[in-house]
Amino acid sequence: MDKLNSERLAPIQPSNAPGGIPKNDWLMRLRHTIGLDRAIAFTVLGRLFQGMGSLVTVLLIVHLLTPAEQGYYYALWSLVALQAVFELGFSFVILQIAAHERAHLQFHADGSVSGSPIAHIRLASVLQRAVRWYAVAAVIMLVALLFGGSRFFATHQQHGFETTWVFPLRITAMACAFTFLVGPVLSFLEGCGQVVPVAHTRFFQSIVSTLAAWGAMLSHHALLAPAIVLISMGGVASILIYSRRSLLLPLLKLRTEKHAVSWRYEVWPFQWKIAVSWLCDYFIFQLFTPVLFAFRGPVEAGQMGVSMNIVLQMSGIMLAWMTTKSAPFGSLIAQKDIRGLDHLFFRTLWQSLALFCACATSVLLGVCLISRFMPNLGHRFVQWPVFLFLLLTALSSHVVQCEALYLRAHKCEPFLMQSIVVASCTATSVLLVAGPLGTIGVSGAYFLVLGVGGVISATLIFRYKRRYWAKSEAGQ
Repeated sequence: MDKLNSERLAPIQPSNAPGGIPKNDWLMRLRHTIGLDRAIAFTVLGRLFQGMGSLVTVLLIVHLLTPAEQGYYYALWSLVALQAVFELGFSFVILQIAAHERAHLQFHADGSVSGSPIAHIRLASVLQRAVRWYAVAAVIMLVALLFGGSRFFATHQQHGFETTWVFPLRITAMACAFTFLVGPVLSFLEGCGQVVPVAHTRFFQSIVSTLAAWGAMLSHHALLAPAIVLISMGGVASILIYSRRSLLLPLLKLRTEKHAVSWRYEVWPFQWKIAVSWLCDYFIFQLFTPVLFAFRGPVEAGQMGVSMNIVLQMSGIMLAWMTTKSAPFGSLIAQKDIRGLDHLFFRTLWQSLALFCACATSVLLGVCLISRFMPNLGHRFVQWPVFLFLLLTALSSHVVQCEALYLRAHKCEPFLMQSIVVASCTATSVLLVAGPLGTIGVSGAYFLVLGVGGVISATLIFRYKRRYWAKSEAGQ
C-alpha cells in the first residue's frame, strides 16, 4: 500500500500549463486530456474489471440458472442495496468533514498527525462517532433484512422455490452487516487524503469479488453469490484498514471532549438531508427489480435486473472521474479556492460526459447485435428500446450526480426536495405501470421522471447555488 500522505493538498494545475507535458509524449497528453490520474485509473480499472466480470457472470447465469432463478438472484441483490437505507449517506458526510479538517493538517508516514490541534481533535471525533453509529446501525440492518427479506420472498415465492432462498438470504444479511461496518472507515481515509490507496483497495475488491462470484456460480451456489461477494469485499477492505492502524488507533483513543465536531449544529443539518436523498436514491435506482418480481414474475424481473446492472456498472465507471474528486473538492472549499474548484469540476464533468456518450453508444450497439445474432442470450435482457431509455436516463443521472457532488462538498444538500419529488414520482409511476406495461412502461416512466424532469430541476438548483455562493464570496 502507498505511504500516508505527508503533504497538504497539492494545488490544482491549470489544464493549459505551459511546458507541463512534452509534445512527443502522446500517452501523457492523452491522460491529461481525459483527466486520468492514479486514483481514477485504479477506480476505472476496478469498475472495468467488475463490468467485464459482470458480462461473464451474465453468461454463467444464462447457462447455469433458469429464468426464475435469475429473478431470485437479482431480487437478492436488490435487498443488498437496502444498505443505503441504513447507511443514510453517512459515509459521504464523513468523507467531507474529514476533507475539510484535513486541509489544516499534515499526515506522516508513521501515522502521526501535525498541524492545527483543534482540527486534529475534530478529525478524531468524526471517526469515533462514525464507528459508534455504524455498529448500532449494522445490528438494526441485520434484523431488518432477515425479517423483511423473509416476508418478501415468502409472499411472492414461486412454486418449487419455497425453501431455496432461506439460507442465501440469511448469509447475505450477515455479509451486509460485515461490509457495512468497514465502509465508513474507507470513507474516512479517503477524506484524509488517502484517495489513491482507497481506490487501489477498491480495485482489488473488484477483482476478488468478481472471482468469488464466478466460483459461486460454477459450484452451483449462485444464490450465495451476493453473500460471497460482500464477504470478499469486506475482507480486502480490512487489509487496508489494518495497514492504517498507526493512524486510526490513536485517533480512536484521542480525547475529544473540548473541540469535538458538534453533531447537532455542524453535522446533523447536513446529515439528515443527505440521509433523505440517499433513501430516495434507492427508489430511483433499485425499485424496478422487486416491483417487477411482484407484478410480472421472476423472469421479467431478471431481464430488468441484468440490464440495469450493466447500465449501473457503466455509470459507475464514468462517475469515477468525479467521485475521486470529492475529497479534493472539500479541501479546496476549506482553502476558499473557488476558482480552482470550478476549474477542476467543469473539466472533469466534460471529460466524463464525453466518455459516457461513447460507452453508452457501444453498449447499445452491443445489445442490438446480441439480440440479432445470439437470440438465446438476447432474451435474457430487455429489448433495445427499453435499454435505450435506461441509457438516456443514466446519462441524465450522471449530470445530476456530478452536480450533487459539487454542491455537497460545501457540506450542504440543496437537492433535498428535488430528490424527494423525483423519488416519489419514480416510485408512483413504476408501481402504476409495472403491472400493465412491464419493462417498457417502467423504463419510459423512469426516463420521463429522472431523465427529463430530474436533470432540468437539478441543473436549475445547481446554477442558482453557484451564483449565490459567488455573490457571497464577492461580498466578503
